[in-house]
Amino acid sequence: MFVEPWKLRARFARSLSEMYGNEVPAYRTLVEVSHAVNADVVRRHGADAERLGSLDRVTAERHGAIRLGTPRELAQVARIFGAMGMFPVGYYDLRDAAPTPVPVVSTAFRPVDEDELARNPFRVFTSVLATSDRRFFDAALQARLEAFLDARELFGPELLALADRAEADGGLDADDADRFVALATQAFELSRAPVDGPWYRELEAISSVAADIGGVASTHVNHLTPRVLDIDDLYARMQTRGIKMIDAIQGPPRWKGPDVLLRQTSFRALAEPRAFRDADGVVRDTALRVRFGEVEARGIALTRTGRARYDELIGQPVEVWNARLPHTEHGLAAADLAYFTFHATDRPRDEQTPTELAALLAGGWVTAEPIVYEDFLPRSAAGIFQSNLTSAGRHQTGQQHAALDADWMAGVLDRELADPFDLYDAQRERSLDALDVLARS
Repeated sequence: MFVEPWKLRARFARSLSEMYGNEVPAYRTLVEVSHAVNADVVRRHGADAERLGSLDRVTAERHGAIRLGTPRELAQVARIFGAMGMFPVGYYDLRDAAPTPVPVVSTAFRPVDEDELARNPFRVFTSVLATSDRRFFDAALQARLEAFLDARELFGPELLALADRAEADGGLDADDADRFVALATQAFELSRAPVDGPWYRELEAISSVAADIGGVASTHVNHLTPRVLDIDDLYARMQTRGIKMIDAIQGPPRWKGPDVLLRQTSFRALAEPRAFRDADGVVRDTALRVRFGEVEARGIALTRTGRARYDELIGQPVEVWNARLPHTEHGLAAADLAYFTFHATDRPRDEQTPTELAALLAGGWVTAEPIVYEDFLPRSAAGIFQSNLTSAGRHQTGQQHAALDADWMAGVLDRELADPFDLYDAQRERSLDALDVLARS
């Protein structure tokens, strides 16, 4: 049996979820509560509850988050995800996040084709440490940090060889597929090897994220995120289970209109037992709080115009949102604030039929189906990170800002960095081309 990339992706997502559930039992509770909330929403609202994805898709959907230390590690993980039909989309710089900068830049590996997303939408938010940024690391510490990171091997040669073969051949045979998924999962297991205590604490004084990445000889899943249809309900239910949540739900507020973009929250990072080796060589048991349980509610993708409006509104009270945005999908589509695909109805067309999209929608010749937002919000991602930091850390605001931009990341990956807006634009345009709409405004 030949295993295609989407099946490798689905297998890996299941395997990673099982592994993370064993490591972080509270994650199992999060998944259990998510499933219960989703079932209740569908029971109350029927088909309308599945407007942004079938219950099967929403139930299966996950995103993971991992943190890497070097360009070499980032390029290697791109090969592993490439084998599963996951490609780098978007660029996120968390170094300027307020109130607590995080010394990483990030991208997300995910499927880019809507059919592939429907098959399995698994995605991984992937961050790499900005070791050359002088606001966080002086030259001496950068040299020590990079030497430490260069000495470790996160992804072994067998895993990388299987990944390259899978990407080149469009999949693997059954035995190799099993081996690939097993090795890929093992690469993200939490190591129980003793941590160098003085080294870890030195990095932690700068940023607990820096310590989580560069203070250990391995990597791990930082969080794994189920999708929920009512994140406010889930937030309340988790608290009744005695699990402490972060202070707020990140992203747009709950307003009168349809869900848009992405809302996220998490339970607070848990104290996990870890062994530390002190300067005197003695190994002592302690605990670290670096991993947490995130959950997300996905809405409709916003156009560039819609995102500009979102940027104006973020942080404003919900009354302002209700006043500044249309309250219906039709209104969002007509104002070109959100992305939809458009489909012809059975209503007959003649020479009197309008050609403008807004008129076709209003007259019932065309329907609009929302395009789900598949990506991330820098401010929300930073908010989740910051809510789970063990300390504010320190950085020097007057120092050099390393130029680790989207072009730098694409060069490291040796892969095109897709623009999320371009992907949504193309999906919308394909549906319009199929309609043969003459005027689209």
